[in-house]
Parts: sequence; C-alpha cells; structure tokens
Amino acid sequence: MNPVDESAVDGVLAASRTLIAVATRSLGAAAEETTIAQYRALVVLASRGPQRLGDLAAALGVAPSTAGRMCDRLVRKRLIQRHRARTDRRAVLVSITAGGRQVVDQATTRRRALIAEILAGLPDWRQRTVAEALRAFAAAAGEIPDNQWPPSPAGQPAAAGKLRQPVPSGPEGQL
Repeated sequence: MNPVDESAVDGVLAASRTLIAVATRSLGAAAEETTIAQYRALVVLASRGPQRLGDLAAALGVAPSTAGRMCDRLVRKRLIQRHRARTDRRAVLVSITAGGRQVVDQATTRRRALIAEILAGLPDWRQRTVAEALRAFAAAAGEIPDNQWPPSPAGQPAAAGKLRQPVPSGPEGQL
C-alpha cells in the first residue's frame, strides 16, 4: 500500500458528497420505492451477474443477514429474483430482473445528464483529468466499468443458461 495524501482524501471526500447528491437525484421517481443501498445492490447484480447471497453481501460491505433482508424487499418489488444454481442445486443465486435493470438504466441515464452538467463547467483538459482520476479511483475500488457489464435481461434472468427455477421468498426460499 502507498502512503495516503490527506489532501487527496479531502478532495475525494468533497467530490463524494456531490456524487451522492447526483446519485440520489438520479433515482428520480424510483427513489420513493428504492433506497440508495437497494440501488447499489441492483448495480452490483447488473454489473456482475447473478450472485450468491454471501458474495453480494461482501460486494456491498454488509452482513449476509442484512443483504438477505434487502433481497427480500427487492424480490417483493420484483426488481430481483432468486434461482437455484444449475451447477449446484444447493446454491441459491439472486439476479436482477428486467424491471430492476430498467431502474438501473434509467438512473444511469439521468446520472449521465447530471454529471455532464457539472463537467460542462470545466475546461476540456480538466474534464479529461477528472475522468482519468475517477476511472483509476473506481478501478482501485473494484468497480466494473459499464461497458463490461453483462447484457440486460429480456424477461430472462442474467446468464439464464446457468440458472434454474426461481426460488420463492419467505422461510422456505430464504438464502
């Protein structure tokens, strides 16, 4: 690990407040039904494909029980679904639904517009510098670039060939 420059931390902290505001505004009407934490779970599933609950919890930095409750809510909203893994019938995966992907895609479209408005206040060279720095920051955090996400589900779960029937919510289908 490299030593950390405190002025870099201060700069990223200030930018993160702006980005959180952009993220919140970008949810639009979905914000009434979807929390930022739930939205992040949708983004993880959209960008990484179907996940076991423990893997999703690790990606979100939360306890598996917290991720399980979040998934229960997202299943009820029909934004994600549970499936048995075809390769290991004991394993239960969660994947984003077409409706969940629509929430992510619409928020991303709004977020792009809001970010473009902010960047328009900077000269071209500064925009490129900001973009380069943020790409490096996202990569260091393990974020997957949008152009590397799996394709959107079209009424089918992502990576449908590796999944089996949906698992019901509730005690018998808990993860």
